[in-house]
Amino acid sequence: MDAVPPNGDRLLHMLGALANPHRLRIVAALASRRNYVSQLARDLGISRPLLHMHLQRLESAGLVSGVLEVSADGKAMKYFEVAPFTVALTPTTVAEAASTLTPDPPEAKD
Repeated sequence: MDAVPPNGDRLLHMLGALANPHRLRIVAALASRRNYVSQLARDLGISRPLLHMHLQRLESAGLVSGVLEVSADGKAMKYFEVAPFTVALTPTTVAEAASTLTPDPPEAKD
């Protein structure tokens, strides 16, 4: 099954979310298995607040998803996993995405 090319605004959002080394490492770490925030922060060697910021950006772009679970001892833990996504960048897909951009999208202001 071929992936449906994202519209221009969605493509910018996805690429913007991936345009950071921490976020690339987060996606890479979650590619093999889901993980909870504290363990993921330890594995990546970054603070939980910084990790949360990056996870929020990835989640808003639809690249990861999180779910809050309660452990057997009653501790709330938020688990994240990679959401299924495919981004195929070819001149044609970029042209198709560009034709669907909204005027002056928010990412263009960054």
